[in-house]
Amino acid sequence: MTTDPTVRDRIARGRFVSVELLPPRTPAGEEALAAALRELAPVHPAFVAVTYGAAGSDRGRTEALVEQLAGTDVLPLPHLTCAAHRRTELVGILDRYIAAGVTSLLALHGDPPLTATEPLPPGELRYAVELARLARDRGIPCVGVAVHPEGHPAADTREQDLDHQAAKLREADFALTQFVNRAEDYLGFVDEMAARGVTTPVVPGLRVISTVQQAEKMALMSGAPVPQELLDRLRAVDGDREAGRAVGVAHTTRVARELLAGGAPGLHFYTMNRATGTLEVLAGLDRA
Repeated sequence: MTTDPTVRDRIARGRFVSVELLPPRTPAGEEALAAALRELAPVHPAFVAVTYGAAGSDRGRTEALVEQLAGTDVLPLPHLTCAAHRRTELVGILDRYIAAGVTSLLALHGDPPLTATEPLPPGELRYAVELARLARDRGIPCVGVAVHPEGHPAADTREQDLDHQAAKLREADFALTQFVNRAEDYLGFVDEMAARGVTTPVVPGLRVISTVQQAEKMALMSGAPVPQELLDRLRAVDGDREAGRAVGVAHTTRVARELLAGGAPGLHFYTMNRATGTLEVLAGLDRA
C-alpha cells in the first residue's frame, strides 16, 4: 500500500479547496500557469486537477505538467480520457504516471473519434467506469469520476441517468461535478445518490462566470442551464469587464456558501489558469 497522499485522503481530512489547471500551450500560457500557482499557494489547494484536451490533444502537455507537480508539495490529479486512446496507450500512460509517483486519477470518457454506436475491438474501453477499473488494476490507488448533478446531456431519462451515475460512483473513490450554478441541483443529486445507497464523496465544481458569452458556452458544455437571474445581471453590465466579474464572484460566493452549508465536503474551482476569481470567492466566504 502506498503511503503517499491521495485525493481520497485529502477529502477525508475535512473542508478543503481544490483547483483545476490547464496545461500551457505557449510561453505566455506557461507564465499564466506559474502565476496562478503562486497566487493560489496561500490557500493550500488539497489537490490540483490537470485537464486533458479533446481527443487527447493535450496529452504530452498534461503528462509534463503532472510529472512536474508530482515532484513538489502539490498533489496532482491528472484527467485521462478513454475515448481518445486504445487500451495499450492507456496502459502506457498509467504506468508512466505510477512511475512518476502519481497516486490519483480522474477517469473520464472524453470526446471520442468514434461515435458511441460504432463497435470497438475486443478489450478496448468505451466508458469511464472501464478506465477507472483499468487504472485501479494497474496500481493507481485512488480513482475518481465526473458526474452531472443536473443530468448528463446525452441521457434519455432522469431516472436512467441517475441510475447510471450511481453505478459509476460505486466504482470510484470520489467524484467531481460539472459546473454547479445552483446549490439545490448538487444537494438534490447527493440525496438521490444516498437514496440509491451511494455514499462516495461528490465534490461540487465552481467557475466564476463574468460574461453572457461565458454563461452560454458553459451551458452548452455542461448541458446545465445558467440561472436566469445571473444572466439578467450579466446582461445589465455587458461590456464592463470589472462589473461582470463582480456579478460572477457574488453569484459564485453565494452558491459556495449554500453548498458548504448543505454538507459539501469541499469546493473545486475551475480556474482557467486565473486565480483572481477563485481568491475573491474564498475571501467572500471568509468574511461571511
